[in-house]
Amino acid sequence: MWCSDWGNGHGYFLDYDFENHKDHYKVLELTCDASDDEIRSNFIRLALKWHPDKLKEGDSATSKFQEINEAYQVLSDPFTRREYDSERMLRMYEHNMEIFDRYKELIFTCNGLGMKNFLWKRQNPFDEIAFVFFDRVPLFLIPDRRIRDREREEEAKAREKARVEKLVEREREKELDAIKEQYLGGKKPKKRVIRPSEKFRFSFDWENTEDTSRDMNALYQNPHEAQLLFGRGFRAGMDRREQKKQAAKHEREMRDEIRKKDGVVERPEEAAAQKEREEAADTYDSFDMRVDRHWSDKRLEEMTERDWRIFREDFNISYKGSRIPRPMRSWEESRLSSELLKAVERAGYKKPSPIQMAAIPLGLQQRDVIGIAETGSGKTAAFVLPMLAYISRLPPMSEENETEGPYAVVMAPTRELAQQIEEETVKFAHYLGFRVTSIVGGQSIEEQGLKITQGCEIVIATPGRLIDCLERRYAVLNQCNYVVLDEADRMIDMGFEPQVAGVLDAMPSSNLKPENEEEELDEKKIYRTTYMFSATMPPGVERLARKYLRNPVVVTIGTAGKTTDLISQHVIMMKESEKFFRLQKLLDELGDKTAIVFVNTKKNADSIAKNLDKAGYRVTTLHGGKSQEQREISLEGFRAKRYTVLVATDVVGRGIDIPDVAHVINYDMPKHIEMYTHRIGRTGRAGKSGVATSFLTLHDTEVFYDLKQMLVQSNSAVPPELARHEASRFKPGTVPDRPPRHSDTVYIN
Repeated sequence: MWCSDWGNGHGYFLDYDFENHKDHYKVLELTCDASDDEIRSNFIRLALKWHPDKLKEGDSATSKFQEINEAYQVLSDPFTRREYDSERMLRMYEHNMEIFDRYKELIFTCNGLGMKNFLWKRQNPFDEIAFVFFDRVPLFLIPDRRIRDREREEEAKAREKARVEKLVEREREKELDAIKEQYLGGKKPKKRVIRPSEKFRFSFDWENTEDTSRDMNALYQNPHEAQLLFGRGFRAGMDRREQKKQAAKHEREMRDEIRKKDGVVERPEEAAAQKEREEAADTYDSFDMRVDRHWSDKRLEEMTERDWRIFREDFNISYKGSRIPRPMRSWEESRLSSELLKAVERAGYKKPSPIQMAAIPLGLQQRDVIGIAETGSGKTAAFVLPMLAYISRLPPMSEENETEGPYAVVMAPTRELAQQIEEETVKFAHYLGFRVTSIVGGQSIEEQGLKITQGCEIVIATPGRLIDCLERRYAVLNQCNYVVLDEADRMIDMGFEPQVAGVLDAMPSSNLKPENEEEELDEKKIYRTTYMFSATMPPGVERLARKYLRNPVVVTIGTAGKTTDLISQHVIMMKESEKFFRLQKLLDELGDKTAIVFVNTKKNADSIAKNLDKAGYRVTTLHGGKSQEQREISLEGFRAKRYTVLVATDVVGRGIDIPDVAHVINYDMPKHIEMYTHRIGRTGRAGKSGVATSFLTLHDTEVFYDLKQMLVQSNSAVPPELARHEASRFKPGTVPDRPPRHSDTVYIN
């Protein structure tokens, strides 16, 4: 289609492709040097030439040109400098339909130029005709508008280029900062740790210092202290002696003021009485003596609730449960029988330990107990003495009921611990005549079964051997209502949970305690009693407690899993090749004192013991690869100090009490911090101090975090290498906080 822009002297050829691109224009700009009138005349003549039938008789091209000019003036006015799109054209077309009909003779078809159905196909009543108004071209095709659009586009490109350059410069600065921080280091901002008490503390709208009520009101400046009961009363929670002094002073001032007003002279007897009152105010009365005396100076009936609270705090005893009896302060207050007290005195136990103070009164009431205490705290006596008191109430064992099994069962994870408990039990049962039998691996099961069938009140066993005896019918537990699980967490770790559950299921269930916590137990009735002692509370121990214990009282001494304060802990970072030299140096410093060297494998234990023996040390070994007889010989020789060094695996790490161990050396660091706690617990027992030294290498990173926390809690020195190591900063298995990945700088070679 050929159009003419009369106002600018330009011509346009518009080609529209209906088949491939809808509403798409191809514009070819043709500059014409002719004048406007010539262009207009030529266009009209061209149109009239193609359509001579549009020229009436007697009309000339000039007259037709004038009519078209008039139509142009009418039709061009509504379209001047407007947005030009198909929708607006349709609205304009409808608005000027009348004008269109009037001047339709001035419109020419352009089918020959390929413009069929151009623009108004949907709304045009003449579907086969395209309509073009003379010298009217869409606004976006006008040259000056195109120039402006081009300039705006160039400006937008320039702005985008500047933005990209600024972004590139910023990224380059970040890259330089990252390189500087990598090579020069930088201070990382530390977040301020806010305590929960401060974080959630209620905040008023103003500070306390802004309170001016005391300055403005004279009543606040001269407070009046009320004299209760005319000076003879006391306020609770305040020092009684101080209140007495204030009352005596107030009375003296009042008397002096009255005498001065009345002109009365104080008599000598009044002065003496006032002096006596002041002296009495400065002395203790019976109530003051009851409050101000320490709990250790009071009789049992004089103990107040405050005294018991201080007592529990002094020994770091905490309870969890209902209807908890008072702890015992001494053996005389324990309510144990005279035979047991004589046995305690014979064993040399002068004062009960905290776990014994708390657990023995609970056992005497037949309460189920979960004891959590640090190693070396005297847990064995805490459950043996209540167990012996329980058996003393039962009928003596005779030939009639010997075949029904023992009265009580104690389970321990290792043979050595079971034999140690057997020795302690025999010691305390000396005056009672009870028979104690141990059932452990490494010995003939037939002989052990024969001992049980011949009758015994107490069986001390490992879970695996005891369940074997029950399955082979060597033993039954038909009258066993007292069971103790010592080192329960260790038994679970060793995989004895099914065996422990099997033993507990084999016990009679007719004497279970009531499930109601508030219901009191009948002291004359025999209930099934379960004691469970553990240094920690893993999930397996909790499962056993929920299933087999009824309303247990949880007794915690100190912090669960914590080592005693009597142990001095030292950690040394070194290479693997330096360990043996450092071990010899530590053993030389001990002299004749005993030491236990812990390793992780039996092979390593034998190798170290062989090298130490060549170096002249009196050394023996103890591990699971030795027979029961060899293990007993090694342990007995070390206790008798025929050997000063014991190289052992974790067989010795739990529960075994070897007196006067001066030093524990972790030659190989254990894989779990709980085992570390039990290893070093072989020293610092029975109130004596001890030393624990651990050799640490870079292969022990899995315990770095927990070891660092334990050293900090015990106020022990933390090696700089351990404190700075990345593994000591985060708990294993946790994902440390890090910035989002989209903020990381990526370097491209």
